[in-house]
Amino acid sequence: MDEPSATLNCDQVELRRWRMSDLDALDRATCESLSHLVPWMPWAAHHGRRQTSEFLARSRHEWETGQAFGYAITTDAVVIGSCGLHRRVGNGGLDIGYWLHPRWTGRGLATMAAAALVSEGFRLAGIDRVEIHHDAANSASGAVALRLGFTEVERTRVPEGPVAPGEAGIDVIWRMTADQWQARTAERGQRAS
Repeated sequence: MDEPSATLNCDQVELRRWRMSDLDALDRATCESLSHLVPWMPWAAHHGRRQTSEFLARSRHEWETGQAFGYAITTDAVVIGSCGLHRRVGNGGLDIGYWLHPRWTGRGLATMAAAALVSEGFRLAGIDRVEIHHDAANSASGAVALRLGFTEVERTRVPEGPVAPGEAGIDVIWRMTADQWQARTAERGQRAS
């Protein structure tokens, strides 16, 4: 089975595959981030140590079956958030998701983590597009997509309406194709030399 690397690096962040030994670090980061997460992520409203343990077990299973590839976002070996590549947008596509502890926001770290995911996603066989989905009210997630050069392709009203308290109930879909990412990467390489 085709799978991404267990460890990815991009500037100031290292992404590494979640492991059961991360229980304490992830639980602490999540607990400290609840006021930041609850408006956007329905699972955060019911967070507890048992849910964290179940998340880690599910992450291992999803990795092994190729459904999703979940990573701890770390900097200086400290867990500061979570991100992943998910096969939930149809053949040839991956969806990425991410969150950071609020103490670490505003430094470009979510953008670095997302860039690492996009690069690695396009290394997987058969992947021709990567998407970012977020609620229209979550402008921080949209800013990550915009900074990376994604194109907004659709806005759709969510049939069940908002599922978290901060949401507007409108799903925004951003897309990056493999060709666009390759051109963007080549352009950045030319500017750096």
